[in-house]
Amino acid sequence: MPNIKSVIKDVKRSRQRQLRNQAAKSQIKTFVKKARTVIADTTADQATVTTTVSKTVSVIDKAWKRGIIHKNAANRRKSRLQKRVNAAKAAATA
Repeated sequence: MPNIKSVIKDVKRSRQRQLRNQAAKSQIKTFVKKARTVIADTTADQATVTTTVSKTVSVIDKAWKRGIIHKNAANRRKSRLQKRVNAAKAAATA
């Protein structure tokens, strides 16, 4: 543990940020997992899929705006999710 007061405060702030970032990343993973299960479920209606994916995209965008994940990482996650949605739609119509 550091002796200097400002460094002690820095360590405390760093730990708080780490916990906040961990929670946000975990939330992203949870929402992506939920979205994938809804997309894979063939009995789910289109409205459910759309709302779940839009909530997931919102969570990803919020994490990007807060600086928790990189912009390209956020775009990559959203793109992969949308690819799954499009593939499921194509499979349903075919």
